[in-house]
Amino acid sequence: MTAGGRVASIVTAAGSERDQRRAAASLAAAGLRAGDRLLVSAAASPELLAVVLGALRTGIVPVVLDPALPAEERAALADDADAALDAGDDPGRLLGEDEAELADVPLARPMHYTSGTTGRRKGVWSGVLAEDDARALAAEEIELWGFGPQDRHLVLSPLHHSAPLRFSIHTLLAGGEVLLPGPFDVARAAEAISTLRPTTAFCVPTHLQRLLARDDVDWSSFRRLVHAGAPCPEPLKRAVLAALPEGSVWEFYGSTEAQFTVCSPEDWLARPGSVGRARPGRRLETDERGQLWCAVPRWARFEYWRAPEKTAAAWRGDRVTVGDLGRVDDDGVVWLDGRREDLVISGGVNVYPAEVEAVLDAHPGVVESAVFGVPDPDWGQRVVAAYVGDADAGELADWARARLAPAKRPKGLHPLPDLPRTSTGKVRRLDLPGVLGLADG
Repeated sequence: MTAGGRVASIVTAAGSERDQRRAAASLAAAGLRAGDRLLVSAAASPELLAVVLGALRTGIVPVVLDPALPAEERAALADDADAALDAGDDPGRLLGEDEAELADVPLARPMHYTSGTTGRRKGVWSGVLAEDDARALAAEEIELWGFGPQDRHLVLSPLHHSAPLRFSIHTLLAGGEVLLPGPFDVARAAEAISTLRPTTAFCVPTHLQRLLARDDVDWSSFRRLVHAGAPCPEPLKRAVLAALPEGSVWEFYGSTEAQFTVCSPEDWLARPGSVGRARPGRRLETDERGQLWCAVPRWARFEYWRAPEKTAAAWRGDRVTVGDLGRVDDDGVVWLDGRREDLVISGGVNVYPAEVEAVLDAHPGVVESAVFGVPDPDWGQRVVAAYVGDADAGELADWARARLAPAKRPKGLHPLPDLPRTSTGKVRRLDLPGVLGLADG
């Protein structure tokens, strides 16, 4: 089939199962065993899904990286992951002729790297799961979203992100199909929705905003469209609810590390702006600073790869935090009072200023920099930087482009004689939009 003049790959559960067996056999022949890590950084494809699932169903942990990473950043993550095999950008080379047996559910979770406030990415590691935990993990996701053989899941976000990969994996495990129309293009996505008739999709508000601006999208096939990744403005949420079939627009709040809430359309309409209630088997509460903590089941536990101090800071018994601030009302409904001060969410991608600042500060013409987000009508927020030094803004943009993934590159670079600071010397990032006249975006 085609969408927008290009082939849209349709991955069936049966076809993918055969390829998963072939991938598992190749990995075994290469000497990989349960608990080993497989590095892969490829664009969305049937082969990528097969290799990821073939690894997971034999207990091998795929480390899924953004294929657009600059070479230096990729090399650093590859070194940190200490993978037994690097499949690079061609997972299809692991699909040989032989086939191997697979467990009926994944025995591990993929390891994704999530940015950190220190500027160093953190691998989210769950190890190899006990069989009962593995079954509970798969059942939880499939039952929550009701995935089944009748589903056609449309992939709109890159598969190196945890949510789109998780939705695709569990659709296939439940016997459904996955539609891969290629990198997000609004015209192609609109045609895919109208002609390929997906029943489910995961997206971020940026996708919704661009699609709702068109009048040629037939949304009638959806039974469940789920959004997350960034706050959804109330006017956009109401427009999506009006455009799609009744009861189909859901939301969740979570992170690469863990999933916290689910928000039905009924819950949101009753409490606009909330992010729903704790997922089944979870409990949310706040501490004295207003930081959200979530008690999670055993199969949802994780650690930060080779970072025991970060792991210790994130956990209190069975409760975990990713540092977000919020509140839980008397009815158990969760409200976010704001993401961490330093976090920028652009197009659903988490961008941590410290990571971008480390790159800018390495330029010989930069004394120091401060990175922040400003409102953007298309992306939710865009990344902007102020810096002290004599670097030319154009040259600094080229420097950043060579060293940062697209979502992290500053869309504006502003020289200043000095940066605003608190009395203790901390840069006041939240003051910078006003200082630069960008407070209204």
